[in-house]
Amino acid sequence: MPVDSNQPSLLLSAFPPELAGLDQNPPPGWQVRCTGVGAVTAAVTTAGFLAELKPSRVLFVGTCGAYDDRLAIGDLLEASEALSVSLDELEGRAYRPTIECVRWPATLALTPPLGLPAHTVAVSTAITKDVEGVQRFAECAPAGHLELTGVFAACHGAGVPCGAVLGVANRVGPDAHVEWKANNVRVSQSLIETLMAKGVFDGD
Repeated sequence: MPVDSNQPSLLLSAFPPELAGLDQNPPPGWQVRCTGVGAVTAAVTTAGFLAELKPSRVLFVGTCGAYDDRLAIGDLLEASEALSVSLDELEGRAYRPTIECVRWPATLALTPPLGLPAHTVAVSTAITKDVEGVQRFAECAPAGHLELTGVFAACHGAGVPCGAVLGVANRVGPDAHVEWKANNVRVSQSLIETLMAKGVFDGD
């Protein structure tokens, strides 16, 4: 997709460590911002950035959790879509109105292509620690995240192409937070290094 050189590209992440230094040294032509944690916060802040900066495209980067062995710690992936879902829904204790949007596809074609696997990313309001709950989430997506539906929803509402590249920092479950703390810096650095090596931040 052609990029308007008069408009900046916008690189987002939930918080600074997942940008691996790009918040302090943005690539030429890119604005770099943090959304905050959680889908609602991310939707509000992203909408504000879109109104303020009027970017030509939005790329979100960060870490995610794996629900099953389709993904391993350290793997990188592109989000094909962001899916809003809850354990109560999956286990039949709750339902949504049929007119509610719960899926937002990625609409940004990265150039050059990264060649990474593309997966649905499930977004819930909290990280489940229950093994059986993890298995239910795995039925609808291999990866879980906390902000992506908010980011994609805001971009879709503004008509701005959006995409996301995530690195797996933990397995979702009882040990998720311990694993994330041990791996998030390394995985974030690997993700940013990969994007730089592939030329994603180079001029168009």
